[in-house]
Amino acid sequence: MPTTPRKYSVSDRIYADYWIETAFPLEDAAAAMAGEQSSGTFLPVPGESEALKASTAAVVEQVTELDAGSQPSLPGAGVPRGEAAPKWRRAAVRLSWPLANMGPSLPNLLATVAGNLFELQQFSGLRLLDVSMPDAFAKAYPGPAFGIEGTRRLTNVHARPLIGTIIKPSVGLSPAQTADTVRELVEAGIDFIKDDELQADGPHCPFAERARAVMQVINAHAERTGKKVMYAFNVTGEIDEMRARHDLVRDLGGTCIMVSLHSIGLAGLSALRRTSVLPIHGHRNGWGLFSRSPAIGVSYIAWQKLWRLAGADHMHVNGLANKFCESDESVIASAKECLTPMFDMDDRTCVVMPVFSSGQSARQAPATYQALGSTDLIYTCGGGILAHPDGIGAGVRSVREGWEAAVADESLEQYANTHPALSRALETFGR
Repeated sequence: MPTTPRKYSVSDRIYADYWIETAFPLEDAAAAMAGEQSSGTFLPVPGESEALKASTAAVVEQVTELDAGSQPSLPGAGVPRGEAAPKWRRAAVRLSWPLANMGPSLPNLLATVAGNLFELQQFSGLRLLDVSMPDAFAKAYPGPAFGIEGTRRLTNVHARPLIGTIIKPSVGLSPAQTADTVRELVEAGIDFIKDDELQADGPHCPFAERARAVMQVINAHAERTGKKVMYAFNVTGEIDEMRARHDLVRDLGGTCIMVSLHSIGLAGLSALRRTSVLPIHGHRNGWGLFSRSPAIGVSYIAWQKLWRLAGADHMHVNGLANKFCESDESVIASAKECLTPMFDMDDRTCVVMPVFSSGQSARQAPATYQALGSTDLIYTCGGGILAHPDGIGAGVRSVREGWEAAVADESLEQYANTHPALSRALETFGR
């Protein structure tokens, strides 16, 4: 039976902001983007009537010229015919589309705002900077089930960051060895532990054996102390595998699962979210593919919105003074975006817990708190805890003490005078 086409208001529009570089007139280049990503193509075709274009064509909302260069940032760009010495102009461009072009579908939204336009010959540089969606997307997708409030409820950690770590070495440990490390961590007072993204269900550490060994330790510790540590088990795999692994973690009493977002895709995360009863920890490994070049790719500001809406409860944002190439300004902007509602329907819509990681220790706590202005975060330290010279327990204490000093607006050095674990961390982990 044919279905009645769904009608959307003319105000139901999707907006996307871009940075572009081109040798062509800016307005012409922007029009090429709009045409490629809606009803147009490189030549007029039968059926592309004025009425059709009026209802489906992308609109160039704004073009703001920025600066120019003498060389193209990327290879393969074309130049206007007869142009001997092209000028490579840069601009900020905003496009919009009617929601009726694709409906509230994240995979098809991605094809629209970040599709073939990256390959157009008119451009020697193009980045998607931001995207905004109408409320229809919030009605179509459930978003995070737990977010900040649910994560705090499950861990019973309030008014401070969750102090976390990653199982290291990343791969190579057996289930029993992993459980031994977890035992040291939970006894040290850790709040959160995660699998490394490289460890899922390898033959030396099968998922089911690891989950049972780890949860035996966590459950025993919870029964003895009342504190149940959250462990994010990496369930990344095919959809049926992820669901089966989720169910095992649930049945064992676990309180979190983790996925590699790029590996499973938007549809994979959305499918997992529909049946999950546990928080979903979203790992962004591979994001450097979209971020490393300033001339092409997708800003994390835009990228993370799609994953939040698809159902991630926690989102990695890197960390200050990290071991990667991301600037501190970018890290904080990403974290703040995770704490910002996406829609007007509710002031908590799709708000998620930012996860700081990568070369973190007690040292970055004050700067992180000062820049973010919030303790709603998971602060994960691998070497910053596991490599503390006085052991894992001292590593956990040092990070917690670093955050105590940060919130109290006291210098780390002053606080370390009466906190030996923090003092040793400051000696060990350089500036």
